[in-house]
Amino acid sequence: MAALVVAAVAGSVGVASGTASQGRPGAVPTALRDQFAAAAEEFHVPLDVLLAVSYQESRWDAHQGRPSTTGNYNVMGLTHVDPGDLARPSAAEKTRDLDGRGDGGQRPAHPSKAALAAVDAVRTTDPALHTLDEAARLIGRPAAELRTDTRQSVRGGAALLARYERQAAGALPADPGRWYAAIARYSQSPDTAGARQFADRVYDSIRQGRARTTDDGQTLTLPARPHLTVERTTPPAAGSGHTAKRAMAAKAPADPTPTPECPSGLACDFVPAAYAQTDPNDKSKYGDYDIANRPADGDAIRYIVIHDTEGGYDGSVQQFQDPTAASSTHYLIRSNDGLVTQMVPTADMPWHAGNKYLNMHSIGVEHEGYAISGASWYTESEYQSSAALVKYLAARFGVPLDREHVIGHDDVPGPLDAYVAGMHWDPGPFWDWNHYMALLGAPGADDPAGAPLTAGERVRLDVPFTTANEPVVTDCTKSCTQVPAQPANFVYLRTAPSDTAPLLTDAYLHPDGSAGTTDAADWSDKAVTGTSFVVADQQGDWTAIWYGGRKAWFANPGGAYTVPVSGGGQQLITPRAGATSIPVYGRAYPDASAYPSTIQPQPVTALTKYSIPAGQVYVADATPVTGDFYNAINIDGSAPGDRTLVTGTTTYYSIRYDHRIAYVKAADVQTVPAVSPRAASSR
Repeated sequence: MAALVVAAVAGSVGVASGTASQGRPGAVPTALRDQFAAAAEEFHVPLDVLLAVSYQESRWDAHQGRPSTTGNYNVMGLTHVDPGDLARPSAAEKTRDLDGRGDGGQRPAHPSKAALAAVDAVRTTDPALHTLDEAARLIGRPAAELRTDTRQSVRGGAALLARYERQAAGALPADPGRWYAAIARYSQSPDTAGARQFADRVYDSIRQGRARTTDDGQTLTLPARPHLTVERTTPPAAGSGHTAKRAMAAKAPADPTPTPECPSGLACDFVPAAYAQTDPNDKSKYGDYDIANRPADGDAIRYIVIHDTEGGYDGSVQQFQDPTAASSTHYLIRSNDGLVTQMVPTADMPWHAGNKYLNMHSIGVEHEGYAISGASWYTESEYQSSAALVKYLAARFGVPLDREHVIGHDDVPGPLDAYVAGMHWDPGPFWDWNHYMALLGAPGADDPAGAPLTAGERVRLDVPFTTANEPVVTDCTKSCTQVPAQPANFVYLRTAPSDTAPLLTDAYLHPDGSAGTTDAADWSDKAVTGTSFVVADQQGDWTAIWYGGRKAWFANPGGAYTVPVSGGGQQLITPRAGATSIPVYGRAYPDASAYPSTIQPQPVTALTKYSIPAGQVYVADATPVTGDFYNAINIDGSAPGDRTLVTGTTTYYSIRYDHRIAYVKAADVQTVPAVSPRAASSR
C-alpha cells in the first residue's frame, strides 16, 4: 500500500476517505493518516508539522483512550488532569516508600509534612494540564471525544497549533519551517530551554523522516525533508521555569555552581538536592545523599536505575530538596519537554534504590509520572531524553547496554529479608523497554526467534509491546479492578505448562504460599522483556526457564517471545559440584576481616527464602566483583573511618535470579557452557 505523501502545504493534500472512523482506527490501516490529512487541511496546519508534533508526543499511538503517566491523551498528547484522577497514598505509605537508603540498620526516617505533601503533589489547576479541554472548546466537541476518538484528537491538536501560531505570527504560513513558536508552545514547557528542545526534536523528525506501524496497526510515514529551513524564533515560555522552592537545598562543600553532567545537545540544568543536617545535635542525622568520589575512589558504577516519580516534576524537586525525605536522585526528567534536571553529582550516592549496595554502584534516573488511575504510557519526549542521557552515562562509566545493567527500580533486590516484599515496582508493566533499549542502541538478537528451544540454552525475552501482547492486568491500589486491555512489557509465569496452572509465587510477597496474581504491583509472576534466562525445559508451545529457584513456564508458541543470545559479557553459573543448594544475596558486602577497627563490620546475610538448588543454571556477569561497603556516618565526614570504601576478598557474581537481580558468591558456583541454539533453519 502506498505511503502517505506529505506535502509542504496542507491544502494540497487530498483526503482519501472523507470521513473518519471513531475510536481506534481498527482494521483500516490508512484511517489515521487520512485523519491527519483532513485536519491539516481544515485548520491550515502544514501536515509535516501536525504529524511530527504527534510523533513527538505519542509516536502516533492512540493508547486506546488511556492517559499517559502525566495525563496526556490520544495521538496528539492533549492533557487533562483533575484531582480525582490521582491516587492519594496514605502518610504511612509515603513514609515507607520515601526512604531510599536501604542499609539495613539505619534509623527510621521521619519525613516532614512538607516532604510527605510533595510526594504526590500535582498542580492540577495548571493550564498546561488542561490542553485537551482547551482544544475541545476550539473544535466544539465534548472533551471525552478527544480522549478516545483519534479524529477529534487530531482536529483538537491542529486547532491548538493554529491558535498558537496565529497568536505568535498573526497568520498561518504554509511553510512548515515557520511554525517554530507554535510547536514550542505546544510542549507546555515552563521555560525556554525545554520548549526549544521539544521544537527542535519535532523539526528533527521532519528533516529525518519517520515511519512506523502503530500498536493498533495504523501505517504512517513522514517523508524526510533534510533541506527544510527552520526559523528558530525565541519560544514563549508557558511559565517562569522551576517553581519548586530551592531554599532547603543546603549543598555539600563542593562546586557552588555545578555544571550538569549531560551530553551536548540535551536540555539540562542542575538543581541541588538537600544535603543538610536534620538534628542540630547529631551529625549522623542528615539527608538526602552520601558524599563520595565515584569511581575514582574504587567504587565502580555498574548499573543505571530507571524510576518513576509518582508525582509531578515540581513536587519531586521539592521532595528531593527536603533533607527529612531520606531520598534523592541523580537525575529527574520532565515529561512534557524532556528537560533533564541533575540533583546530585554522579560522584556522590543519592538514596534512590532502597538498597545501599545498589546506591553505591548505580546512577538513579527519575521520570516524571503521576499516580493516575489507568495510566499506561510515557511521552516520547521523556523516552528520548532518558535514552540520550543513559547512553552518555553508560559510555562514560562503562555500563553495558543490557537489561541486567540498565534496570528498573523493580529489578533492584531487597538487601535483607525485611525489605524484599516492600521493594518498589516502578517503572512498571507499561514502560516500553523495547522502544527504550532501541533508542539506546542496545545490541539486538544474534539470531531470529524460533522453536524448539533446547534446555541449557541462553535466551533473552523479546515480548512485543503491541496489541499482540495484552495480558490481563489488575489495579489493586484500592480495590482490585481489571484495567482495559493494553500492551504490556512482560509474560506471565506459571508453575506448569498450562493456562490453568497457578501463577508463580514469591515466598516474600506471598508468605502464605498462595499463587501470584494479575495485580500490576505483583512482580512474583512477571518476566519482563529484555531480561536473560537459561532454558530449563520445553513442552509444546511452552518454555520453562530457571527462575527464582524453580522452573517457571510461559506460553512461547514458535519461540515468538524469546531470542537466542551468546556472548555479550555474560556467562552461565550453577551450584558448585557437591552442593545441594547455594544461598542468594541481596547485596555483595565484604567479609568481616576486611573492615578496619574504626568501622563496624556489616553482616554478610543471605536472603533466607531464596536459594539455587543443584542442577539449576542462571545468567551471570562474565566477571565476578569483589565485595565492598562504603562507610558514611556524619554529614561532615568527621566520624572515625568516615567516607571510606572497605574492599574485601570475597567475590560475587551478579545474576538474573527472578524478576530482580541478585548475587551469589563465586566460591559457591561453577561456570558452565551454554547449549548452542539450533540453526535458524532447523527451528
